[in-house]
Amino acid sequence: MDIKRVGSRPSGKGPAEYFTGAVRIDPLFDAEDPARVAGAMVTFEPGARTAWHTHPRGQTLIVTAGCGWAQREGGAVEEIRPGDVVWFPPGEKHWHGATAGTGMTHIAIQEKLDGKAVDWMEPVSDAQYGRSPGRFRFSPRCGGRGRARRTARPKGRSAGR
Repeated sequence: MDIKRVGSRPSGKGPAEYFTGAVRIDPLFDAEDPARVAGAMVTFEPGARTAWHTHPRGQTLIVTAGCGWAQREGGAVEEIRPGDVVWFPPGEKHWHGATAGTGMTHIAIQEKLDGKAVDWMEPVSDAQYGRSPGRFRFSPRCGGRGRARRTARPKGRSAGR
């Protein structure tokens, strides 16, 4: 048995080449061979996010605090909240981070393939992050900038009714 005591491993700053904004990474575990799993608690300040990336064996996120956004390539920006569990399949290009107005913390768990757990790509642009209207699925409960989930209106109904 091996117990990693809280505070026994130093926090680190998310490197600028892989993150936009202020990000803190607290390592939780990094199993030794033959195990392949690793995990970290990642805290994003408002507006902070990862670059686009993939994981050779996939990634699980467990949101523990705040409100965040996640997006897979070609998909809508999705809201993620405490208690949500997000799975990105192996090789799926994606990003995740805090909303523009609210920080977010999640536990990230991924397995290594040939010693590698992530393939980093280009940064997420401001336009991709959230400046494009109509590309979101979120509720106003989570820093949704005052807009609710887009839904179709019944015919003949105006926005003010």
